[in-house]
Amino acid sequence: MDLNKVRNIGISAHIDSGKTTLSERILFYSGRIHKIEDVRGGGDGAVMDNMELEKERGITIASAATYLKWDGFDINLIDTPGHVDFTVEVERSLRVLDGAILVLCSVGGVQSQSMTVDRQMKRYHVPRLAFINKMDRTGANPNSVVEQVRDKLGADAVLMQINIGEEENFEGVVDLIAMKAYYFDGSNGEKVRTEDIPADLQADAEKFRAQMLESLSMYSDDLMEKLLAEEEIGEELIHDIVRKAVIEQEFCPVFLGSAFKNKGVQPLMNAITRYLPSPPEITNKGMDPQTGEKRILISDPNKPLVGMGFKITDDEYGQLTYTRIYQGKIEKGGTYFNQRTGRKERFSRIVKMHSDKREEVDAGEAGDIVAIMGIDCASGDTYCDDANYCTLENIFVADPVIKMSIQPMSRDNSDKLSKALQRFRKEDPTFHVFTDDETNETIIAGMGELHLEVYVERIKREYGVETEVGAPKVSYRESGQQPYEYDHKRKKQSGGSGQYGHIVGVMRPMTDEDRAAMEESGDTSDMFFEDKVTGGRIPKEYIPAVRKGFESMMEKGPVAGYPVVDMAIELHDGTFHDVDSSDMAFNLTARECFRENFSRMKPMLLEPIMKVEIECPEEFQGSVVGQISSKRGMIAETETSNGMTVIIAEVPLAETFGYSNDLRSQTQGQGTFSMEFAKYSPVPKNIQEEIVEERKKELQLA
Repeated sequence: MDLNKVRNIGISAHIDSGKTTLSERILFYSGRIHKIEDVRGGGDGAVMDNMELEKERGITIASAATYLKWDGFDINLIDTPGHVDFTVEVERSLRVLDGAILVLCSVGGVQSQSMTVDRQMKRYHVPRLAFINKMDRTGANPNSVVEQVRDKLGADAVLMQINIGEEENFEGVVDLIAMKAYYFDGSNGEKVRTEDIPADLQADAEKFRAQMLESLSMYSDDLMEKLLAEEEIGEELIHDIVRKAVIEQEFCPVFLGSAFKNKGVQPLMNAITRYLPSPPEITNKGMDPQTGEKRILISDPNKPLVGMGFKITDDEYGQLTYTRIYQGKIEKGGTYFNQRTGRKERFSRIVKMHSDKREEVDAGEAGDIVAIMGIDCASGDTYCDDANYCTLENIFVADPVIKMSIQPMSRDNSDKLSKALQRFRKEDPTFHVFTDDETNETIIAGMGELHLEVYVERIKREYGVETEVGAPKVSYRESGQQPYEYDHKRKKQSGGSGQYGHIVGVMRPMTDEDRAAMEESGDTSDMFFEDKVTGGRIPKEYIPAVRKGFESMMEKGPVAGYPVVDMAIELHDGTFHDVDSSDMAFNLTARECFRENFSRMKPMLLEPIMKVEIECPEEFQGSVVGQISSKRGMIAETETSNGMTVIIAEVPLAETFGYSNDLRSQTQGQGTFSMEFAKYSPVPKNIQEEIVEERKKELQLA
């Protein structure tokens, strides 16, 4: 395998931008499949949507991987979901990919989930191309979309093509580098016909080419000189500059097409192989677990193995672990060490995935994405030839914002339900399962109503278990509003050695500076702890016990028993006793201090606020905005074009349950919405009192 001719790419976008349709066309034109199926409407459904639920709903729930060949290049392709509820699928895919295609709708442009995906790409430093899809839609406006990419995503986005024909008359594209027109003939657009640029588009093509070259000249002195001297600029020079700027994540070339109408996909494929990086061009870093030093990984099959199991699925054949190999190689029958557990495991079967179909291979090399059958690991585990060789940065996992109780209709199905929940929890790090201490109920928690709804449906279909679920509940948080200076002493004597601990300091709300300091140190907890004790007033060995004592009290706050967040604890002073002080004594002192003094910080409840994006016909704008206000929502912006209005608002999660039905009835079924978690904000006083009362009743019933 020539590593320079390998591309590991993902397709990401907002809901309904056409990601899966684009994947289907890529597979068809590369000869990987021989019949195009559509996401919705009869047939077998798109190849990449292999779950029954995906076919029925016309959405992608789980990311699917495949591989194909294009023009001598080997491409590993991952199609990801658009719904924010399944955001971990995008997160873990981007963690292991070298490049991505950001798909945008020609009418919708940059929508809320496009911005989330963009943040994820930046988090993992993934170079990308943009593809403006659905160019055949009424109201298609590529120039407006490019402006939005520049303004909202802060990317240097530039059109590499212009469209031939508009909306339903969209016929093809003009390539601004080759200055040729491409048309897509044949029953499925499989024949690419190259012509001269139509006379009526010549002036536009020259204008947009000049803009493209001007943007690219910022990345090349050579090109700048040629432009100033008005010299001829060769195609290869332009391709080289684009490639270099894309890999450095500074430039975002934009391509046009309509995947559904089979137009513009082949030039995009050429751009993927031409501009996105190969594995050796990406610098991947791991960490030596013994020294803590950075370890640069090289895409070389002869080096020691470093691979990451980034996604896990379970089926009737056992566990399947999708693995990205960064360095070295894995061979069928070989044994490798899980860096987290230290356990040695045998890789008995290695497969290449084509959606849900698997093809056995004997080995996988650096730069490749394969799946291992039958090993027992967790999502994000690193495998190497030796124990304690290298660990890779794990995948970012967002906290769940919604929870509900679940129980089987029939007691006989308890074991089956437990099995299903354990499996889904292992597969999906954003799906949490726990038992409520007070009510003894089994609780499931996730990223949104749709997220939990899909799992409940899968339990029914895949395990044959009918379940009863409680009403969705919001994951509230508690926090203090004002600082409090504490001075707390614990002195217990009950025969034998006593317990003595004395701590002095400040409990206060966390600041942005505290968060920045935590980020820098890699601390991901909800409490910032600062040790300011000098002169050995409290021996150093007792300080961690003080921290642990405070941390243990943050699991349940005194207002309504919800977790406490955004707290900063400063420890300034204290005293100890030679005999009666111990770790346990200082731990209990910190617990007592928190329990007795947190109420003096004016504690408040915080609720999750969702960023909601609603699209509806213009005539319903007034009533939709009115309803958002009645749900304690704040309108952030509204934009109207071609008779459709896009409303972006911030709405408390507690007010969004069942909103899809409200919106449909308000807009005669024409309104759609998507939402994602934005932040935690204080709950209004009157509503806080209601929540606390409700919570008390729950605990009494238990």
